Amino acid sequence: MNYLDLFAGAGGLSEGFARQGYKGIAHIESNKSAAETLETRMAYYYLKEENKLDIYREYQKTYSLSVKERMEKRRELFENIPSYIKDSVINCEISYENLPFLFEKINKQLEISESKNLDIIIGGPPCQAYSVIGRSRTGANNDNDKRHYLYKLYVEFLKKYKPKMFVFENVPGIYTAKNGEIFEDIKEQFDEAGYKIRSFDFNSFDFGVPQKRKRVIIMGVRDDLIFKEFKYPQDKENNYRVLEFLKDLPPIKAGEIYSNYNYTSTATEALINTKIRSDNDILTHHIARPNNERDLEIYRIAVDLWNNGKERLIYSDLPENLITHKNVKSFLDRFKVVADNLNYSQTIVAHIAKDGHYYIHPNIDQNRSISVREAARLQSFPDDYFFEGSRTSNFTQIGNAVPPLMAEYIAKWIKENI
Repeated sequence: MNYLDLFAGAGGLSEGFARQGYKGIAHIESNKSAAETLETRMAYYYLKEENKLDIYREYQKTYSLSVKERMEKRRELFENIPSYIKDSVINCEISYENLPFLFEKINKQLEISESKNLDIIIGGPPCQAYSVIGRSRTGANNDNDKRHYLYKLYVEFLKKYKPKMFVFENVPGIYTAKNGEIFEDIKEQFDEAGYKIRSFDFNSFDFGVPQKRKRVIIMGVRDDLIFKEFKYPQDKENNYRVLEFLKDLPPIKAGEIYSNYNYTSTATEALINTKIRSDNDILTHHIARPNNERDLEIYRIAVDLWNNGKERLIYSDLPENLITHKNVKSFLDRFKVVADNLNYSQTIVAHIAKDGHYYIHPNIDQNRSISVREAARLQSFPDDYFFEGSRTSNFTQIGNAVPPLMAEYIAKWIKENI
């Protein structure tokens, strides 16, 4: 089967479908760095199919090079890739004005792939407009935010291509956005487009991801098809501790980048079973953001509290010289350690791109927030997933992504039931 990915981001949802053998016809993403990440991942799958992954692994080793050198190596990488592979990623905003252009691009990709129809449409509009936290910051009735209504553009693709099924992903806040009016309209729009729908409240932890991340998944099946009962994972128990996802990575300090591309130990059972790492992997993106001395001192206090007494740091309990925010109440849990003795981490969100205070590494000797690669692992991205763009962009891409392990389970169920 094939799929179209809308609002694709860095490709977490696509990754799950690609692993299950689906063919990506097109991936539409407006952010340039995220689109380039998708292009690189599509190159990976092409080279894997052609038994030429050595070319991809050489490209991975460009991570610590200068921007100019990496751009040149990227150009060389795509000399080995047919143009239609790169063209399957469309770096464009989804808008009514752009629909004719996007339909033309998709039709061309369908023709190249010798596919008559699209089987599945996946993706979800940016969730910030529906996020409860996001609404509390910008105003719960922010009617001017056009992101509220991007689902209507999603429906345009359903009407145009009439796929057998669709998967629409978003945050739980979508239920209450505009006092529930948005969700009711979404259901009505999907119904009018000719689809039977069901909504599911998923937690990525139940699908083997070492993180508690709640998401709403709306699945729709075309009216002429049967919508079978969705089967949740039989064994929801995730027995691996967070430590098992971190301990093979070399120690680094705040502001450091690890550029030797190797690991300190073999892959743990957790890393192998979650498909995060294999013995042939090359370590990239193990880079930590820099911090000032005040933040590092707070990190030391937070880690010491957790490691020695399993207590969380309360911001107002800090020494006066370390408190810089006047509104102390809103910062009470601002600094939080990623607990390596638990079997899940706190939710990785896009705010990690702004600072890492909510994601402090549990090793007090390293005294830093988690690296890009560690954040990617907690989202279940495999180590061979190469994120393009700056460190800040990498964190944003990861924080906005659908965990690939959860996506793969959904893709597998669809393949077996549609």
